[in-house]
Amino acid sequence: MLPWLVNLFYLSLLGVASPYLAYQMISRGKYRHGWSAKLLGFVPLRSSRRPCVWIHAVSVGEVNLLAPLVDRLLAEFPDFDYVLSTTTATGMAVARTKFPELLTFYCPLDFSWATRRALRRIRPSLLILTELEIWPNLIWAAKKAGAGVAIINGRLSERSFRRYCWIQVLMGRVIGQIDWIFAQSPVYAERFIALGADPGRVVVTGSMKFDGAETCRDNPRTAHLRQLAGIISEDIVFLAGSTQDPEERYALEAFLALRESYPRLRLIVVPRHPHRFESVARLLDASGVAWQRRTELEGRGADPSCRVLLVDTVGELKAWWGTAHIAFVGGSLGNRGGQNMIEPAAFGAAVSFGPNTQNFRDIVDTLLTAEAARVVRNQRELAEFVHWCLARPAEASAMGRRAQQVVLANQGATARTLAGLRPLLVRQAEAMRSRFAA
Repeated sequence: MLPWLVNLFYLSLLGVASPYLAYQMISRGKYRHGWSAKLLGFVPLRSSRRPCVWIHAVSVGEVNLLAPLVDRLLAEFPDFDYVLSTTTATGMAVARTKFPELLTFYCPLDFSWATRRALRRIRPSLLILTELEIWPNLIWAAKKAGAGVAIINGRLSERSFRRYCWIQVLMGRVIGQIDWIFAQSPVYAERFIALGADPGRVVVTGSMKFDGAETCRDNPRTAHLRQLAGIISEDIVFLAGSTQDPEERYALEAFLALRESYPRLRLIVVPRHPHRFESVARLLDASGVAWQRRTELEGRGADPSCRVLLVDTVGELKAWWGTAHIAFVGGSLGNRGGQNMIEPAAFGAAVSFGPNTQNFRDIVDTLLTAEAARVVRNQRELAEFVHWCLARPAEASAMGRRAQQVVLANQGATARTLAGLRPLLVRQAEAMRSRFAA
C-alpha cells in the first residue's frame, strides 16, 4: 500500500509542476530527454549475467566525485558490471564523457512501476546512491529484487533533515532498508540515525569530494586550456565559477573597476547552467568589454585584446580552476546553497564565496577555521576581496597554500568508503552467483 501512496504524492506534485516543466522544455530545452526511462523505467537492458553495481548520481557535481571510486572498483572487482544513472541532461553529458566504458542512462522517477521495471532490466547486485538520494520506491524495489543498497558521501543538510522529520514514520521505513550509509561528517551521521538508520550501519568516512580534487596546476587538461586561452605567467586570473544571477555581474563590475590599475588582470566566468550562457553573453556585450567565448578558442584562437572569457561549455570547470589565482565560487550569493569550493582550494587559489553555503557547511567551516577562504556577503565585499588579492599577492598566495593543505589533509574518504562497501560487494556477488546456479 505504501508504494501507491507515494505514487499518488508524486503524481500530485507532477500535476502542480507540469506548467513549469512545460515552460522549461519549450523555452530552455530542459527536461526533453529520457522520458521513457524516467516515467516508465525503460532503461537499457543489461544482458550480462555478471554481478552488477548500479551507481546513481544526480548531476554534474556528484558524477565528478565518483571517478576515484569507480577506478578502484574496476581495479578490485573487474568481474562486475558497472552502470551509472543520473537525473539531469548536464549530468548525463558529463557521465558519458567521463565514463565512456560504463552503461549510462537516466534514472527512473520514483514511481513504483518505473523503478520495478528498471530493476528488472538492470538486475543490480548493489545499488549505490550518491550523497542525498533517498527515493522510497527505488529503495524498496531494489531490496525486493535482492540487491543491497548503500548511500555514499552521505549528506543531510539541516533544511532537508527538518523536512524529513515531518514524514519520519515513512523515512524510518525507507532508511531502515539501507544496508550501509557512509556519511561525510558526524553531524550528518547523527541526522541519518535520528531518522531511523541503524547506528551500526552508519559510518563516517569524510567527503569524497576531497579525493577527486586535482592539486597540480600543470595537469594536462588545465595546461591545454591555459594555452588555448593564451594565459601567460604574468596574467592574474580572477575566475568566477558555477555562478548564478547576479553573480556574473558582480564579478564583471569588480574586474571593470580594477583592470586599469592591474592591466594583467583577466576574468573568466563559468555559469552554472548552460541555459544562462546567452544571458551572460548579453551582459558582457552591454558592458562594452572585449570578451571571447570558450567555444571560439578552438577555431579562432585567443584574442590578446580580450581580457574576459565566457566558458560556454559543460564539464570543464574543474580544469579551469587550475588557471585561477583568485576564485569566487558561485551559487553562494543567491539561494542555491553554494557549490564545490574544494576544487579551487586544491589548486591553491585564494578562494571566496558568499554566505549561503549550507550545502557545504562542514567544508566551509574547515576552510574558514584554517583561514583558507573568505566569505564575501555582497558585491562590494567581492570587489574588496579581489582588490586585496591584487594589492597583497603574498598574503593571497599564503591563503591559497593553506587551502591546498586543508584539501590534502582531508583526503582518504574514497578508501574508507571502499573498505565499507567491500564486504557488501562480496556478499551480493556470492548471492547472485547462487541464484544463477540454482
